[in-house]
Amino acid sequence: MPDIFDEVEEDLRADRARRLARRWGGVAVGVALLALAATGGWQGWRWHQASQAATAASTYMTLHRTAEREGADLPATADGFAALSREAPTGYRTLARLRAAALKAETGDAAGALALWEAVAADNDADRLYRDLATLLAVGHALDAGDPAQLAARIGPLTVAGNPWQAPAREIAALVAIRRGDTADARARLQALATDATVSPTMRERAQRVAAGLGS
Repeated sequence: MPDIFDEVEEDLRADRARRLARRWGGVAVGVALLALAATGGWQGWRWHQASQAATAASTYMTLHRTAEREGADLPATADGFAALSREAPTGYRTLARLRAAALKAETGDAAGALALWEAVAADNDADRLYRDLATLLAVGHALDAGDPAQLAARIGPLTVAGNPWQAPAREIAALVAIRRGDTADARARLQALATDATVSPTMRERAQRVAAGLGS
């Protein structure tokens, strides 16, 4: 008798399992297919990103070698870097913008260089190191024409201890102070630089010379 009851119970369990399978099997298969699709999509996206990065790296190096050749057409190469920055992944987009800006500045296209530096400085996807560098270069190249108050506000955060660009930022801040007509502030900043053993000897000597030129 126990064997018969066991067999009946087993048949009932099997019947319930078949009904559950019919009811939920489609859902389970759908979930499995979605999981596979998501995994495949993620792998495909990673491959696409890697492929984009490899293409950008190749183009960047080709443009870099072109720029280094004697007699190179630097304005055209700058435009090439700018074009690369519009289609490259974040890292190479930032580097291409900075390289294009440097070449434009070198060839006298100050407006084009400033536009690219400002684009890097405003790009929240770019690394903070490069955003600060772009701000430093933009302020430095806008010293003659930019609003002194705005320049001072932008360069100020870069002069704090721990910022990688602290030393050149302090030097530019002193020059901005000269533009503002605040000779005392400029002199104090330059004298601090001139006696700072952590900055380069060239910068110390330059700071001392400019401070001396401001008088006492």
